[in-house]
Amino acid sequence: MLRRAALATAVVLLVTPPAHADEVRASQQQVIKTLRLPQAWKTTMGEGVTVAVLDSGVDPGHRDLVGSVSVGTDYTQGANPAGVAPLRLHGTYMASLIAGHGHGPGNDDGVIGVAPRARILSVRVILEEEEPGFGQFNTAKRYEDVVAKGLRYAVDQGAQVVNMSISKELATQEEREAVRYAISKGVVLVAAAGNDGARKPAASGFAPYSYPAAFPGVVSVAATDSGLRRASFSNWNPSVLLAAPGVDILGAGPGDEYWVGRGTSQASALVSGVAALIKAKYPRMSPAMVSQALTRGASQRPSGGYDTGTGFGVVNAEGALAEAAKLSRHTLTAKGDDSHDPARSLGVAAGPVQVIHRDHRRVAVYGSIAAAAAVAALTAVLVLAALVRRARRADNPQDA
Repeated sequence: MLRRAALATAVVLLVTPPAHADEVRASQQQVIKTLRLPQAWKTTMGEGVTVAVLDSGVDPGHRDLVGSVSVGTDYTQGANPAGVAPLRLHGTYMASLIAGHGHGPGNDDGVIGVAPRARILSVRVILEEEEPGFGQFNTAKRYEDVVAKGLRYAVDQGAQVVNMSISKELATQEEREAVRYAISKGVVLVAAAGNDGARKPAASGFAPYSYPAAFPGVVSVAATDSGLRRASFSNWNPSVLLAAPGVDILGAGPGDEYWVGRGTSQASALVSGVAALIKAKYPRMSPAMVSQALTRGASQRPSGGYDTGTGFGVVNAEGALAEAAKLSRHTLTAKGDDSHDPARSLGVAAGPVQVIHRDHRRVAVYGSIAAAAAVAALTAVLVLAALVRRARRADNPQDA
């Protein structure tokens, strides 16, 4: 086994008979209400934004996603035996929660995503556990940095938001650098906090950290249950930024099927959809500002303002857009006559340091002369004081 941990899909699927399309939208109503999507959709539905889904692949032909999916590079090629098609279950599921547009008259049937007019870029960087190449993929060194490669690819393809409903215990330098690269390009990164929250706490006293969620600058998302409390499986640690519903979440599967499941994966996808709404309305908003809008607009805020289970609260699309509107009037770069242009260096470049060689003998001579002069001056002052005192005594006989 390599030093890296195996990638996990951060989801526990509850396999049920596929739901009928006309039952799907009704099953989504609680999530739609919690995220206050109808109110948010009055502002934007995600048009013009591309969300990259780094996952197991997305079925572009699903009726709730058709026309909205671009299939990008598959970084898992060679792991499965030749001729074995990818299952694309988990990736399709996540994509539908982000940008599903439904189908039928008025698109009233099937899955409606958080940003139904956004586009999806599918980048395959993991295998489903059921795929025959899963074991080789998680042990072969050539697949160690597929997430980093996939992330850079997504950024270069123009994605404004990247959803990573994936989880691993160890991080690589290449992944860290890819995250930094993405953020430097203004891309919002959202990742699942992980599903090990029910395990015994780690040495840190918290649930294990999960990557890429725990990288600085990545929006780490926990899952809540039907009562909007931290789900028992959801990781709790200081990397968690906010939470979203993650229990009994219905989504699309390959071949026009529908699935219901639980996990921080689903929660991450929902937050990615809200981030897409923000970027659609404010395309130049920086990742840091988007994160601030997400947290400031959250509902169900903890009593202390923050906790490691649900972060700053449960994502709220309407609230996040309202906060984004306020933040859009500000910039991370100061403006005005007295501000500094970040493209220019600060101050004048320093020239070479001039070294002055001193004549130590001359310094000693001058120092001795100065000391002697000081002694002579002090002596003169003392003599003058004595003469003045003697003259006063001569003029005043009572002092005799």
